[in-house]
Amino acid sequence: MTRAEMDALGWDSCDVILVTGDAYIDHPSFGMALVGRLLEAQGYRVGIISQPDWHSAEPFRALGKPNLYWGITAGNMDSMVNRYTADRKIRSDDAYTPNAEPNKRPDRAVTVYAQRVREAYPGVPVVIGSIEASLRRIAHFDYWSDKVRRSVLFESKADLLIFGNAERALVDVTRRIAAGESIKEIRDIRGTAFLVQPGWLPDAEWSEHNSTRVDVPGRIDRQPNPYAMALEDPTACALDNAAPEPVLKPVFIMSREERQAAAREKAMKTVVRLPSFETVSADPVMYAHASRVFHLESNPGNARALVQSHGDRDVWLNAPPLPLAMDEMDNVYDLPYARNPHPSYGKAHIPAWEMIRYSVNIMRGCFGGCTFCSITEHEGRIIQSRSEPSILREIELIRDTTKNFSGTITDLGGPTANMYRLACKEKTIEESCRRLSCVYPTICSNLGTDHSKLIQLYRKARAIPGVKKILIGSGLRYDLAVRSPEYVKELVTHHVGGLLKIAPEHTEAGTLSKMMKPGIGAYDEFKRLFDKYSLEAGKKQYLIPYFIAAHPGSTDEDMLNLALWLKKNNFKLDQVQTFTPTPMAMATTMYHTRKNPLKKVTADSEVVETARSGKMRKAHKAFLRYHHPENWPILRETLVKMGRGDLIGNGERHLVPAWHPSEDSGAPQVGDRKRQGGMPAPLPHQIAAAKRKPEQQRVPAAGGRAPVAAAERARPSILSTIKAKPKGAKK
Repeated sequence: MTRAEMDALGWDSCDVILVTGDAYIDHPSFGMALVGRLLEAQGYRVGIISQPDWHSAEPFRALGKPNLYWGITAGNMDSMVNRYTADRKIRSDDAYTPNAEPNKRPDRAVTVYAQRVREAYPGVPVVIGSIEASLRRIAHFDYWSDKVRRSVLFESKADLLIFGNAERALVDVTRRIAAGESIKEIRDIRGTAFLVQPGWLPDAEWSEHNSTRVDVPGRIDRQPNPYAMALEDPTACALDNAAPEPVLKPVFIMSREERQAAAREKAMKTVVRLPSFETVSADPVMYAHASRVFHLESNPGNARALVQSHGDRDVWLNAPPLPLAMDEMDNVYDLPYARNPHPSYGKAHIPAWEMIRYSVNIMRGCFGGCTFCSITEHEGRIIQSRSEPSILREIELIRDTTKNFSGTITDLGGPTANMYRLACKEKTIEESCRRLSCVYPTICSNLGTDHSKLIQLYRKARAIPGVKKILIGSGLRYDLAVRSPEYVKELVTHHVGGLLKIAPEHTEAGTLSKMMKPGIGAYDEFKRLFDKYSLEAGKKQYLIPYFIAAHPGSTDEDMLNLALWLKKNNFKLDQVQTFTPTPMAMATTMYHTRKNPLKKVTADSEVVETARSGKMRKAHKAFLRYHHPENWPILRETLVKMGRGDLIGNGERHLVPAWHPSEDSGAPQVGDRKRQGGMPAPLPHQIAAAKRKPEQQRVPAAGGRAPVAAAERARPSILSTIKAKPKGAKK
C-alpha cells in the first residue's frame, strides 16, 4: 500500500502492482486480497494501490514501476452498478469505501485506471480483470449510456483481459511474463481475451464458424429430381465424362466414444465468429442472437473460442476457464490473510467488511442461470466447493483472531446457500451439456440434489467450541431445498435467526419464464415446510421474500397481481429492487432488444415487452410497496389507466385508499387533481369518512360516482379474488 511498507520488507520495487476501486481489505471475499495473496504465495512481490485519485497519473506512481505488469480492477462490483441506482441516480454511499464515503471511484473504473497507469509508466503491460472487465469483454449494452459499447479491451487499451475464475490463468500469465515471454505472445490460456488482427487464427489446424451455424439453420439446398434421366445442361455432360476418376476413400466405422472424442477435438480448434460490434449496435435482432450464442458457449466442458470484429480489429475470447478442483479452492482460501482492513483506515467503518466479517465462503458458481444475474457469466454454472476441513479451519480462525467475535458465524454460503457440492451425476454428461440452467424449466434428472454433505457441514460447524450460532445469510434456492426436506428441517431448526431471506422474484408465470425462475408453487411448498419445522422447533420465524419490479416481460397486470398476492399474504416490503440491466445478462438483452434469447432469435420471434420509461418503472416499483402512502398517487393513476379503479377505496378489498390523512399534513384543496395522481381530490365528507372506523366507512365507487354505503355494494374480499384480468381479456 505504501513505500514505507516496501522499505520495511526490503523491496526496491514490486513485480506486480494491483489497482482497485475498493478499500483494501485483506480477506478472501475481496478480489484484490485473494489475487495478491495468491501471487505472493508464488514468490512475487505484490503492491496494492487502493482507490487512487484518478484525476492525474501521479497517485499511480506511488509504488514505482512494476517489473512485470499492472493488474487493474474496478473492485468487487461493476463501478456503474456501484455508483448509480436503478434510476441512474448517483448513490449517496459506497459500501466498499471507508465510512461509506461516495465518489471515491470513477465511472467505468477499469478504463480510467488503465489509462492512468499507461500515463504513469508507458510500456508496462496492462492486465484487466474481475467482474467489470469480465462482463464487458465483448460488445455489450450499457444501461447508463443507453447504447451498445465496444469491448472494454478497446476503451482501456489493455494488453490482456482475464475473465471468470482467474487464479489459474493469472498464475500462468505471471510466470510466462516473468520468464521473458512477451504478453503479446500469450494467446493460448483459457479465460483470457485480447485484440488481434482480422482473420487471425492460432495455427493452420484452426477453423472458423459463423455464429448463424450455431443458432440459425443454414441454407437448404434444393433436392435433385430422382426421376431425372439426363443433366439439364447438355454441355456439362462432356465435362462430366472428361472428369478424372474419383479418389476412393475407405469408410471407417467409429464407435460412439470415438465420434465424441473427434467432435471434442474439432471443437477445441474451432472459433465461433459473433456478429460484429457494428452489426449488433445497429440491429437488435443480431444483438439478441449474439447474446444467445455467447451463453450457449459458456460450459467449459464444450465451449469453443469466440471472436467478434470491432472495426479493423478482432476481440478474441478463449474458452472459459476450467473450474477449480477442491484442493485448488482450499489452497486459495487457506492463504495467510490478515482478515482485516488495511491499518491505514484506522477505525473507519467499511460496510462491506462489516457484512462479511464473520462469514465464510464455502463455494462458487451457480447453475440456476437466472437471466437477471451475472454470476453465470462471471463464475460459471459449475459449482466449485471447498473441502469440509478447510471450511472448519476458517471458522476456527475467525473464532481465534477476529476482533469482537461473539460466537455467531453470520453465513456459510456463497452465490447460493444450498448448492454446496451439488453436481451433475455424470462428468461426461456435464461436459457435453448445453442447457442454460440445470433447474429451469424443471430440475434436470441428471443433477444431484442430495444435501447430506451440507447438513453434515452444518453439524460439524455448530460443534466447534466457542461457536454459539451458525446463521445462513446467502440466498436460498428453495426449489432445490424442497427436494431435501431433511435439509429444510436442519436449516429451520438451527440456522435461522428469526428471519430467512428468500427470492421468489415474482408470482406471474410470464415474468418468471423470462427470469428462468420456478413458479410460485415451489415457494408455497417451501413455506409449508418452513412453517412446519419452525412450529416443531417451537420458534416464531418468518420468510422475507425478495421481488424485482420492472423486469423484462413484466406487464402492468403482472405487477398488479403481484401486489394483490403480497396483500393477501400480508407482506409489507420495505426494501425492494427495480431491475437494473447489467452488462451481458440475458435479461439485459431482453430489455435492450425486446427479443427473447432463451429461444432461437429471428425478426419474427417472440417480442418481450418491458418497462423502459422512468414513470412506468416507478409505477412497477410502487406496486411492491402498495402499503406506503408516498406510492398511492402513482398507483391510483396507474389503476385508473388499467381500468381497475375498483381497487381504489378504503375497504379491505381495495389495494390503495382513495385518500388517507397520512398523505398530507392537512387536507388537500378541492380540485387538486395533480397531487392525487389524476384522481379527484377528496371532498370534506370523504375526509370525514376516512377518519371513521372501518365499519362506519362509505366506500367511493370507481369512476367518480357518488359514494355508496359499503353494505349496499358488497363485493368479494380481495383475499378470495386475487387475479386481475388483463385488458381485453375474454369474459
